[in-house]
Amino acid sequence: MTGIEAPIRPGGHVEPERVEDELPLLCEALKKQGLEMTILTSGVNQVSEEQRTEVLLRTAKACGVERFRMNYFKYDLEKPIWPQVEEIGAKIKDLVQLCNEIGIQPLFQNHAGSNYAAAPIWDMYSIMRHYSPREFGFAFDIRHATVEGGMAWPLDAALVYDHMGAAYFKDFAWVNGKAETVPLGQGQVSPKFAKMLVDRGFEGPVSLHVEYLKGDPKDPTVLNGFREAHHRDFAVLKEWMNLA
Repeated sequence: MTGIEAPIRPGGHVEPERVEDELPLLCEALKKQGLEMTILTSGVNQVSEEQRTEVLLRTAKACGVERFRMNYFKYDLEKPIWPQVEEIGAKIKDLVQLCNEIGIQPLFQNHAGSNYAAAPIWDMYSIMRHYSPREFGFAFDIRHATVEGGMAWPLDAALVYDHMGAAYFKDFAWVNGKAETVPLGQGQVSPKFAKMLVDRGFEGPVSLHVEYLKGDPKDPTVLNGFREAHHRDFAVLKEWMNLA
């Protein structure tokens, strides 16, 4: 099924305080175009009133949304790391319990960075391994995994494959020591990741990100450029996955 990954979070397509009214309208509009909300990108990383966790997730499930991407966690590098991993684990335990009750799958995206939880993969997997893949999975981002893992990304992917609930594709190049996002196929990300998914019969959502695009999408000229970039990167992805 073709669909979109929609940001339903502060500053996103739907603000959390308006989710009961606007999320059903968005999902219905997608259905009329033959699309679904394959992944709901949220600002949720724990059960809390401030994040409107239960209202958001129950509304999403009622609209037919099967999975959502969690918000990230960051470490305080001035404090011991392992106790912070345990604190994150306690928050995830409560969230997983609620998600099991509702019937929606939480996914956690790995990010590159000096203080992001799951940047090294192993820390988040130490929590995730205690749950079934349906209860808690990775939205595995090959761009970020390659930035952090270099040549070791196949090891990270193999470690979490059974808990891989979605696969994210985008690319990057090193520019003056900084990882800059670039069009797919023009950077460091290897097509071997796509081959791995195909060879293993991966059945989860595959999401294409085009974060290198700049400009106001409300400007028709800019929007046309966005559309062309999406078609270009999508063609590369289909070739990598033997779908061209």
